[in-house]
Amino acid sequence: MSEQSAQRLPVHVAGRGLVSSLGWGWAAARAALQRPPADAGCVEVAPGHRWPLHRLPPLPGPWQARLAQAVRAVVAQTGLQPQPGMALFIGSSSLDMGYEEEQAGLRAPAFAGDLHSFADAVARALDWPGPVFCFSSACTSSAQALMAARDWLQAGEGSDALVLGVEMDNLFTPAGFGGLQLLSPLRARPFGAQRDGLVLGQAVAALHLCTAPTRWRLAGAAHAVDGSQPTGAAPQAIEAAARAALAQAGCTPAQLGLVKPQAAGSPGNDAAEAQALHALFGAQGVPPLIGFKPWIGHCMGASAAVELALLLGCLEERLWPAALAPDAQPDPALNLRWLALHEAPASLARVLFHTIGFGGGHNAWVLEAQPS
Repeated sequence: MSEQSAQRLPVHVAGRGLVSSLGWGWAAARAALQRPPADAGCVEVAPGHRWPLHRLPPLPGPWQARLAQAVRAVVAQTGLQPQPGMALFIGSSSLDMGYEEEQAGLRAPAFAGDLHSFADAVARALDWPGPVFCFSSACTSSAQALMAARDWLQAGEGSDALVLGVEMDNLFTPAGFGGLQLLSPLRARPFGAQRDGLVLGQAVAALHLCTAPTRWRLAGAAHAVDGSQPTGAAPQAIEAAARAALAQAGCTPAQLGLVKPQAAGSPGNDAAEAQALHALFGAQGVPPLIGFKPWIGHCMGASAAVELALLLGCLEERLWPAALAPDAQPDPALNLRWLALHEAPASLARVLFHTIGFGGGHNAWVLEAQPS
């Protein structure tokens, strides 16, 4: 290992792209976030079984053609030009399930859940010349892809990398979450007293990471596993991941000005995350929160990439999401608050970012602003 690699190079975010139920690109998302969140339309997963779902904008053609269109669009938004040797890191929990469903309807052969075939389809769509890595760890998939890309760059394996979070249309995922009784029949109300489950979303996002300085650095990242609750969050693991990320970033909880929590609307998981946040921040109190799931839903394996892209857009333009309805405000018993427009800080130096997934995965990131 070179001396430069041993020093663990700093990693920054140089570009971002996304498509979600809010539309194509940041401009569409920005406009939507300035309005109260719209209820999601329902999808019927079986006769008599319907669930809200924040769906991607309609795209023409068969499933694999739609996948190619979406990934090409979000990569183009980053401005990154792939080069030989540049690494691509893909995170997805549903992989090619939508393709399998389409093929089944045509009575055509297909093979579900294959990491390699899905990664190959994405790489072919992009004519990607470098190494490709694919991660499927439930709802932390793109978070793991981000961590691997950061490790790759920190170790001096390259100067640029691309991370993709991909959750395309399929019925298997909402059917599965619905079967586990985890979905709200109406809308997501994260931390709300009336929260009654998640609402899922589809999205594709791209993040260009690099070692050259930009406005925001990925200063700390950590992953803690606690499988004691296979579909739930563990407060101790949430806190442990956050403390490890803060230690990497060389800062304390008191130096954080904003938190982007998981906050999906689950009665149990939201309470566990609130408990962890109070343990982390103690008597000083939890900073204001910023969240996006009422607008885009829980985008599962793509959620870390999608929500990081949205967060960076808000931070860079000092644009904060519109206020939620009264029934979606945090439960007073949880003692948390969403960021209000009147209290938006003049500047933010550090932000804490959480993602949580099935199987006990708990991820935390610290974003640090760099001097202009």
